[in-house]
Parts: sequence; structure tokens; C-alpha cells
Amino acid sequence: MRLSFAAVALVAATVTCSVIPSTHVVHEKRDGTSRSLRKRDRLNPDAMLPMRIGLKQRNLDRAEQFLMDVSHPFSPNYGKHWTIEDVTDTFAPSEETVTAVREWLVNHGGIKNDRIVHSDNKAWLAFDAQVKEAEDLLHTEYSHYEHANNGKSYAACESYHVPNYIQEHIDYITPGAKAVQISDASPLVTKRGSFKPSKFVKDRKRGFGKSPAPNPPQIRPAAPMPKALRNDTANCDVAITPACLQALYNIPPPNPNRTVSPDNSLGIFEEGDFYAQEDLDLFFANFTPYIPAGTHPIPNFIDGANAPVSVQNAGGESDLDFELAYPIIYPQTITLYQTDDLFYSNSPNSTATGIFNTFLDALDGSYCTYSAYGETGNDPVLDPTYPDPNPGGYKGPLQCGVYKPTPVISISYGEQEQDLPAYYQQRQCNEFLKLGLQGTSIFVASGDTGVGGIPGDGAPNGCLGANATVFSPTQPNSCPWLTNVGATKVYPGKTVNDPESAVVDPPGMPYRGAYSSGGGFSNIFPIPDYQADAVATFFDEHNPPYPYYEGGENIGANGGLYNRQGRGIPDVAANGDNIAVYNRGTFRLSGGTSASSPIFASLLTLINDERLLANKSPVGFINPVLYTNPAALNDITNGTNPGCGTVGFESVEGWDPVTGLGTPDFVKLRGVFLGLP
Repeated sequence: MRLSFAAVALVAATVTCSVIPSTHVVHEKRDGTSRSLRKRDRLNPDAMLPMRIGLKQRNLDRAEQFLMDVSHPFSPNYGKHWTIEDVTDTFAPSEETVTAVREWLVNHGGIKNDRIVHSDNKAWLAFDAQVKEAEDLLHTEYSHYEHANNGKSYAACESYHVPNYIQEHIDYITPGAKAVQISDASPLVTKRGSFKPSKFVKDRKRGFGKSPAPNPPQIRPAAPMPKALRNDTANCDVAITPACLQALYNIPPPNPNRTVSPDNSLGIFEEGDFYAQEDLDLFFANFTPYIPAGTHPIPNFIDGANAPVSVQNAGGESDLDFELAYPIIYPQTITLYQTDDLFYSNSPNSTATGIFNTFLDALDGSYCTYSAYGETGNDPVLDPTYPDPNPGGYKGPLQCGVYKPTPVISISYGEQEQDLPAYYQQRQCNEFLKLGLQGTSIFVASGDTGVGGIPGDGAPNGCLGANATVFSPTQPNSCPWLTNVGATKVYPGKTVNDPESAVVDPPGMPYRGAYSSGGGFSNIFPIPDYQADAVATFFDEHNPPYPYYEGGENIGANGGLYNRQGRGIPDVAANGDNIAVYNRGTFRLSGGTSASSPIFASLLTLINDERLLANKSPVGFINPVLYTNPAALNDITNGTNPGCGTVGFESVEGWDPVTGLGTPDFVKLRGVFLGLP
């Protein structure tokens, strides 16, 4: 969150700190995760700082237990999802914690009680304090820091101290070891030198380059299909059409007159990529004439985002998502969560390299001020800040809690674990868990670079370690409370009646870049209980031929290439190659796990329709059900996911880190979920 400091000034004079009492301990100390911030001068002792104290929350150690209680098929509480009020009350800090911290501030810090505000989500205390007050309270010194890439100013300290008895009640304090931004508009902030934008601009789409590139990596022009072949499944090794998907995954024929639940729109996340109505209409006319021209998603625009765009500016990602989902779920609706203004979503001058936080803010107002892992609200360095002062930027306030999450959300965007600090991903993962508690299923494309990373991200091949040989897990996929979807392919000469294989497309065959299903093991999150047996069986029966390390803190130890103790990616798979699309007014073929996620999400939307019409709850977080019922999926046993100078992992019988448990069989999945309470 961007914060404006009243009358912040910088001074060069050194102020001597008081002796630190023996009753106090260091609570936080800056580490190397913010190397982009350069320390400058001391802050004026009379300047005002907006202080926030993140309070220790209750029951976080039981969060997984709570989610399993409403998600595991053997639980008597399956489907009994929580309200947002239930979530807030369960994880709120105890009254003992609130009282202890407040009394410390009043009795030992000289902060009058009427200056202290307790947040609506109960997670933090806030008050304004002069720099000298804060320094005396925390036995520290505050300084001005400047961002090396964008020149913006921040306030922080190297470390701070709190009494022993208070430490157990506090998560963190800001500004502190964690920096907060000083308004660039302040005339009292001194700028020194120049800055250069980062040379590496991350492409967050799974399968596509930044819009409006002429030919994104995983999309290519193709000759229009003859009308007679558009509903023919004989050519699914050439182009995947709605008819091919129906045949592959046992999906019933479309019924545009079926009854749908009004509370079951399919949510699709987009950022920096925009659909064109002309493309959707071309696709409907050529492949699904039962869908009327003009059919479009319900707009849920976040922080200045907008859509659609003219056909010449259409993005391959958005067109692909809607052209895959509508044929499966129509007449059910789609809700578009288009996120962030053009500066933050598309401009090469933006240095905000984080992702998803403004989206989550819009779904859950409490997330805007949620305190966890040393951070309250959006990251001041990594996330967009609103109002946006940049030309054409969104001038309104950050949107918090303005939209309701749909029962199913598909996300075809992401980064690598190495791109974002662990605390950023852990805080975000907690929010995905809370959405699962409330009955929302979230599907995420697993990535398109096999076991490797994005070329140029850190190393030329995107891999980790001193020699760039260690596998690079994807983000947010490593969070255990999402359903990750890898990619399969109908290879030349094969039919919809043959088993699919994991997609492996070398460079130039047919796309510009290499493409294979993202998979591997997290360096941040451990193996969740629901996945433990499947991962153990994989290692016992199909042990990979690579050395490994144990624990994400030991990356590359003993020559290891992957973390044997990390959460496995992906969970499932669906077709993700040679997808028939219309983009920028032209028939094309597309590829990427970007396609796989909306396919799987659409099938669960169909199942939710039936559950809701039967007065049952939505399916919510589905992984425990899937891992308990692997026979409801088509096991994929052919293919690999190359990267980092290896062939990657292999698709084998049972779960594997290439295609997960396999592809969907809609009729079997429907039977499993409709059989649950």
C-alpha cells in the first residue's frame, strides 16, 4: 500500500540511540530480500510516521485442518463452507494480545489510547507517531531508502526491539525492517542520481507474450478449417475444437436451453491482456453457432482496468480463455476479473513485479489490510499503488472488497517462485486458503517451461543455482490450496480415442519457444497431507534419476536439482496444444497450459450447476476429493517436461510432476461430486 507521510524530511545529522534495555530483544532485522532499496539519510525526528503493528493471529496452525474439514470427502462437514465473518473471527488475534500491545504502547511508549486505532479485520493496531517517538519506542533509527530501479523513496530501519513479553503478541511493525513508501509528491524527499528500469520485464501469461506482440510465442496462424471439419473429431491431432474436447473428456453435448444456477458464473482472471468481441463472435459463428453473437463476460474491472479492445489489439490469452470456456458452460455466464490499469498491467516502465494482490484485494476487503509474514496490505515495492499518478493511471483509491468471488476461478498467469519473496507468497497463499474455506475453487495453469524457469529470469535458461541446473518451481502454483493444471496433447497420427501424452514441443516445432508442461516441487511450501501418499508412491515406484536436496533452504545442496520435501506440481492436466482460436480477426492455433486451466475450471462449473440446483454447496477446494478418487481421471503415462539441461520428470502411472493425476473424465467426476453431501 502506498503511504503518504506528512512533512517527511531528510537530515544528515546522526542521532544517537539510547542504550537498549536487557528486557528487549530484536524482533526483526533487514535481510537481503530487498537489495533494490539503497539506504540514504536519517529521517527528520519531528516527521510523522504512520505506524502499524501486525498482531499475532490465532489458529493459523489449524488453517489446513479447517480447510480439510470442509473439503475432504470423508469429513462429516464436507461442503459446509464458512462465511467471511467466520474466517475473520477464527483467525483474529486474541483479546489478550490486543490488550497487551495496547497497554505497552500507552504505558511505555507514551502513545495515548485515543491515538490508537484497531483495524476492522482485528489484525493490527495503527497510530501516527513522530520519528523520535517511534525510535524511542523501538530502540532503532529510521532512514530514507531509495529504490534502485524507479527512484521512489521509502522509510525503514535496519532492526528494531520490543520487550520480551510483547514479542509473542506481535507479528511485525511497519515501518520497520519492512519498508513503507514515502509519497513522491513530497518536496522534502531528496532524490539522488538517476535510475534505470529493470531490463527483465516479466511475462506473466502462461503461453503468451506481452500483448500486443504480433505473434506471441505459443500462437501461430493457420489455414481456416473447412466447415465440414469443424465438428469432426477426425482431425483433433491437427486442431483442438470444442467437439474434440467433448470427445476427449466425455462432456455431454451442449444444451443452450439447460437450466443454470444464477449463482454460478465462472470467474476468469486477466491482466495486461484483453479480449475483442469481434474475435469471440467469429469463433461462435464458426464453431458454436448456438452461442449468440455479442455474448460477453460480466465485467468486474479492478483498479482502472477495462475491456474489450479493438480486434487489432486483442490479446491471445483472453480470447483463448473465453473461446474455450463458453462452448463448455454456455448458457452459464463468465465473470471477467480484469485487473490493474494500463500503466501497471502493460507499461515497460512499471517496476511492480508482484501479481494477484490487487485482484485478491477486490475479492476480500480485509486482505487490503491483512497482516501476515511481516507485511500489511500490498507490498510497497512489488505491487501497484493507487491512486496511480502516472499518465493515464487510475486515479481512484485501491478497490477493496468490491466484488464477490465466483465459485470457480481460472488463472492462466504466474511467475516463478524465485521472482518474489517467500513472505509475499506465503501471505498470498493464506488468502487462497481462506477463499477455499468459503467454497471457491481456484485453478491455475502450471507453466510452460517444464522443470525450468523463464529464459532470462536470473539465468539464461531461467534455472536456479550457481550453475543454473536446479529446477525452478512456478508461482502461485506451489501454494497447496490451489488446483494446478498441466498440459497434454493429441500427437500427430493419434485420435481422441487414444491416450493423450504430456505436451513437449521443441523450439520452432511449431512455436518460437520450447513448450512443455510446468511441473516440479516447491522450495517454499511442504507436501500437503492430501498429496503425501501420491508423492510418496511416485518416489517409491518411479524414483527420478536426479540428485535432490531436502528443504527449500538447501537449494542445490549436494548437487541436488529439486526439493524432495516440496509440494508437488501439478495436480491434474488437460489439453493445451493446437487449440483452435480466433485472435485479431484470424483463425489461429494456440498452445499453453493457459488453455488447460479454463478447460478444467469449466467442467467443475458444470458440476457446480448441478450441485447448486440440487440445493448442495459448490465443490470448493477440490484437491482432497481428486487425490482420494484418482480413477475419475485419465492417467497420463507418456511424455516428459524438459528443462535445465535435462529431460525433466516423466509421466508415469499414478501422480507425477508432469501431468498430475491426469485429465478429466467429466462423467466420472460428476458422479463423484454429485455423490457427496
